[in-house]
Amino acid sequence: MPSATAIAHPNIALIKYWGVRDRAINLPASGSLSMTLGGLETRTTVRFQDGLSGDIFELGGRLADKSSAARTSTHLDRIRALAESQSFAHIVSDNNFPASAGIASSASGFAALTLAAASALGLDLPPKELSVLARKGSGSAARSIFGGFVIWHNGADDESSFSEQLWPPEHWPLVDWIAVVDRSPKVTGSLDGHRLAETSPLQAARIASAADRLAECRHALAERDFQRLAEVVELDSNMMHAVMMTSTPPLLYWAPGSISLMKKIAAWRNSGIDVCATLDAGSTVHCLTTTEHETQVEALLRGSDEVRELYRGIPGPAARLVASADPAPAE
Repeated sequence: MPSATAIAHPNIALIKYWGVRDRAINLPASGSLSMTLGGLETRTTVRFQDGLSGDIFELGGRLADKSSAARTSTHLDRIRALAESQSFAHIVSDNNFPASAGIASSASGFAALTLAAASALGLDLPPKELSVLARKGSGSAARSIFGGFVIWHNGADDESSFSEQLWPPEHWPLVDWIAVVDRSPKVTGSLDGHRLAETSPLQAARIASAADRLAECRHALAERDFQRLAEVVELDSNMMHAVMMTSTPPLLYWAPGSISLMKKIAAWRNSGIDVCATLDAGSTVHCLTTTEHETQVEALLRGSDEVRELYRGIPGPAARLVASADPAPAE
């Protein structure tokens, strides 16, 4: 019974992806740029076996809900089709960070699932093809195939929308202090949120200027210019959330603690501390800083009433295969 285990890491988008041009294959409305987050990981084992009447998906030690299970099976169908296989699988996946909290668990989840399932079925796919395949399960998973600093090309079609590494993790040892301010589940998940982007009157303007912000971010990263990076990262995050807030229906992912912490971070940077804020589709605040200021930023965050939990991410490695014992199906 073929099986494989993979580890993948979530990523924080410095220049965001929000909105899709083709929902069936997750072609993004614009390109994006991210940092893969070492220290946070999803470990997924995929075991194909005879005798199953359908896929079994365990997430965090329990059977996944029907929606997550269906989405996972749909993605496995793509991989089964490539391998000309009809075998169902038992999937066991675990995160060492909270899901549905704005830390891109779907990115690491589908990147790990793609690599493990492809390997178990004997598909030896290069990283670019894995990126294209992972993208169909979750758009940002295309970036989590790679480590370090990663660009996702929006492309014109399926083959041309892929990710690639711009710089390895050691290029710039930034630190992402991830401040969870609210553990309440999101009312609207990212998948549905992307589909609402085109209903916002601000989306067209955001897309029209996305390439300029991406280029500015690349220059800031290349030069390791934190002030320049902070300005474009915060602008891009705020523009994405402005689109969310003006969609129909409107999406308000920020919590009161998010706004309060964002104000504090702006004040800290004005006082000379290297720190900036960016938020994905959730209330969690990603606080980017440099190694010179990471201890100071950590202390400030731990002293802030808004912060419920704090996680540390650094530029991390690519998705990879690891050894694991075969899982046993849940009862």
